[in-house]
Amino acid sequence: MKSSLLLCVALAISSGFVLVAGYPWNSEDEERVLVNNKCQCVTVTSKFVPSKENPGEEILERNIRILVPLKARENISDPLSPLRTTFVYRMTELCKKCDPVEVELGGEIYQAQQSTSCDEPETCYTYDRNKCYTTTFPFRYHGEIKNVQAALTPASCYAD
Repeated sequence: MKSSLLLCVALAISSGFVLVAGYPWNSEDEERVLVNNKCQCVTVTSKFVPSKENPGEEILERNIRILVPLKARENISDPLSPLRTTFVYRMTELCKKCDPVEVELGGEIYQAQQSTSCDEPETCYTYDRNKCYTTTFPFRYHGEIKNVQAALTPASCYAD
Protein backbone atom coordinates (compact mmCIF):
# COMPACT_ATOMS: atom_id res chain seq x y z
CA MET A 1 0.00 0.00 0.00
CA LYS A 2 2.86 2.35 0.77
CA SER A 3 4.43 1.67 -2.61
CA SER A 4 1.19 2.43 -4.46
CA LEU A 5 0.83 5.67 -2.49
CA LEU A 6 4.41 6.60 -3.36
CA LEU A 7 3.73 5.96 -7.00
CA CYS A 8 0.46 7.91 -6.93
CA VAL A 9 2.28 10.87 -5.42
CA ALA A 10 4.93 10.54 -8.11
CA LEU A 11 2.19 10.40 -10.78
CA ALA A 12 0.55 13.48 -9.38
CA ILE A 13 3.78 15.47 -9.18
CA SER A 14 5.66 14.31 -12.24
CA SER A 15 4.71 14.73 -15.83
CA GLY A 16 7.09 12.47 -17.65
CA PHE A 17 9.97 12.09 -15.18
CA VAL A 18 11.65 8.74 -14.66
CA LEU A 19 10.82 7.00 -11.40
CA VAL A 20 12.99 4.04 -10.51
CA ALA A 21 13.52 4.20 -6.75
CA GLY A 22 11.13 2.99 -4.08
CA TYR A 23 8.93 0.83 -6.28
CA PRO A 24 9.05 -2.90 -5.45
CA TRP A 25 8.81 -5.17 -8.46
CA ASN A 26 8.39 -8.93 -8.71
CA SER A 27 8.36 -9.94 -12.34
CA GLU A 28 9.12 -8.37 -15.68
CA ASP A 29 6.41 -7.24 -18.12
CA GLU A 30 3.92 -7.16 -15.27
CA GLU A 31 1.49 -4.28 -15.40
CA ARG A 32 0.26 -3.01 -12.04
CA VAL A 33 -3.12 -1.39 -11.48
CA LEU A 34 -2.57 1.73 -9.39
CA VAL A 35 -6.06 3.21 -9.57
CA ASN A 36 -9.33 1.58 -10.57
CA ASN A 37 -11.94 4.24 -9.88
CA LYS A 38 -15.28 2.89 -11.07
CA CYS A 39 -17.05 6.05 -9.89
CA GLN A 40 -15.11 8.24 -12.34
CA CYS A 41 -14.46 5.47 -14.92
CA VAL A 42 -10.64 5.77 -14.66
CA THR A 43 -7.97 3.07 -14.57
CA VAL A 44 -4.29 3.92 -14.11
CA THR A 45 -1.67 1.22 -14.68
CA SER A 46 2.10 1.23 -14.78
CA LYS A 47 4.97 -1.04 -15.74
CA PHE A 48 8.69 -0.81 -16.30
CA VAL A 49 9.79 -0.79 -19.96
CA PRO A 50 13.21 -0.41 -21.61
CA SER A 51 14.13 3.20 -22.35
CA LYS A 52 14.19 4.15 -26.03
CA GLU A 53 17.21 6.41 -25.49
CA ASN A 54 19.14 3.92 -23.33
CA PRO A 55 17.96 0.29 -23.76
CA GLY A 56 19.96 -0.80 -20.71
CA GLU A 57 17.84 1.43 -18.48
CA GLU A 58 14.22 0.87 -17.50
CA ILE A 59 11.69 3.66 -17.19
CA LEU A 60 8.23 3.66 -15.67
CA GLU A 61 5.44 3.80 -18.23
CA ARG A 62 2.02 5.00 -17.09
CA ASN A 63 -1.20 4.21 -18.88
CA ILE A 64 -4.30 6.21 -18.01
CA ARG A 65 -7.59 4.87 -19.38
CA ILE A 66 -10.61 7.16 -19.10
CA LEU A 67 -14.05 6.02 -20.23
CA VAL A 68 -16.34 9.00 -20.73
CA PRO A 69 -19.99 8.06 -20.20
CA LEU A 70 -21.82 9.84 -23.01
CA LYS A 71 -25.24 9.90 -21.34
CA ALA A 72 -23.99 10.96 -17.87
CA ARG A 73 -26.16 13.42 -15.98
CA GLU A 74 -24.98 16.34 -13.82
CA ASN A 75 -26.73 14.62 -10.92
CA ILE A 76 -26.58 10.89 -11.56
CA SER A 77 -29.43 10.27 -9.10
CA ASP A 78 -31.76 12.56 -11.06
CA PRO A 79 -32.67 11.24 -14.51
CA LEU A 80 -34.11 14.65 -15.45
CA SER A 81 -30.95 16.68 -14.73
CA PRO A 82 -29.04 18.03 -17.75
CA LEU A 83 -26.36 15.99 -19.48
CA ARG A 84 -22.86 16.44 -18.05
CA THR A 85 -20.53 18.29 -20.38
CA THR A 86 -17.52 18.78 -18.09
CA PHE A 87 -15.41 15.95 -16.71
CA VAL A 88 -12.53 16.80 -14.34
CA TYR A 89 -9.84 14.28 -13.38
CA ARG A 90 -7.20 15.06 -10.76
CA MET A 91 -4.54 12.46 -10.07
CA THR A 92 -4.28 13.51 -6.42
CA GLU A 93 -7.98 12.79 -5.92
CA LEU A 94 -7.88 9.52 -7.84
CA CYS A 95 -4.90 8.27 -5.81
CA LYS A 96 -6.12 9.22 -2.36
CA LYS A 97 -6.45 6.42 0.16
CA CYS A 98 -9.11 7.11 2.79
CA ASP A 99 -9.22 3.73 4.50
CA PRO A 100 -7.45 3.93 7.87
CA VAL A 101 -4.20 2.01 8.10
CA GLU A 102 -2.49 0.73 11.24
CA VAL A 103 1.02 2.13 11.64
CA GLU A 104 3.51 1.15 14.31
CA LEU A 105 5.55 4.03 15.73
CA GLY A 106 7.82 3.59 18.73
CA GLY A 107 6.25 0.27 19.65
CA GLU A 108 2.71 1.66 19.65
CA ILE A 109 0.07 1.14 16.95
CA TYR A 110 -1.75 4.17 15.54
CA GLN A 111 -4.57 4.58 13.03
CA ALA A 112 -3.56 6.80 10.10
CA GLN A 113 -5.14 7.99 6.88
CA GLN A 114 -3.06 8.55 3.78
CA SER A 115 -5.09 11.52 2.59
CA THR A 116 -6.27 14.76 4.14
CA SER A 117 -9.26 15.36 1.86
CA CYS A 118 -11.37 12.31 2.70
CA ASP A 119 -14.33 14.30 4.04
CA GLU A 120 -15.05 15.87 0.66
CA PRO A 121 -17.70 14.07 -1.42
CA GLU A 122 -16.45 12.34 -4.54
CA THR A 123 -17.91 13.43 -7.88
CA CYS A 124 -19.21 10.38 -9.71
CA TYR A 125 -19.74 10.32 -13.45
CA THR A 126 -21.50 6.98 -13.40
CA TYR A 127 -22.93 4.65 -10.80
CA ASP A 128 -20.55 2.95 -8.42
CA ARG A 129 -22.15 -0.49 -8.36
CA ASN A 130 -21.14 -0.93 -4.71
CA LYS A 131 -23.22 2.08 -3.56
CA CYS A 132 -26.97 2.44 -3.27
CA TYR A 133 -28.44 5.28 -5.34
CA THR A 134 -32.07 6.29 -4.93
CA THR A 135 -34.43 8.94 -6.26
CA THR A 136 -37.94 10.05 -5.38
CA PHE A 137 -40.72 10.35 -7.92
CA PRO A 138 -44.44 11.17 -7.78
CA PHE A 139 -46.64 8.08 -7.77
CA ARG A 140 -50.43 8.21 -8.27
CA TYR A 141 -52.40 5.54 -6.42
CA HIS A 142 -56.21 5.66 -6.13
CA GLY A 143 -56.20 9.33 -7.13
CA GLU A 144 -53.68 10.31 -4.47
CA ILE A 145 -50.14 11.39 -5.38
CA LYS A 146 -47.35 10.22 -3.10
CA ASN A 147 -43.61 10.74 -3.37
CA VAL A 148 -42.06 7.29 -3.52
CA GLN A 149 -38.39 6.46 -3.21
CA ALA A 150 -37.00 4.10 -5.86
CA ALA A 151 -33.62 2.38 -6.12
CA LEU A 152 -31.55 3.29 -9.17
CA THR A 153 -29.08 0.48 -8.39
CA PRO A 154 -31.28 -2.25 -6.86
CA ALA A 155 -28.52 -4.84 -6.54
CA SER A 156 -26.60 -2.50 -4.21
CA CYS A 157 -29.64 -1.35 -2.23
CA TYR A 158 -31.21 -4.66 -1.29
CA ALA A 159 -29.57 -7.64 0.34
CA ASP A 160 -29.99 -11.03 -1.33
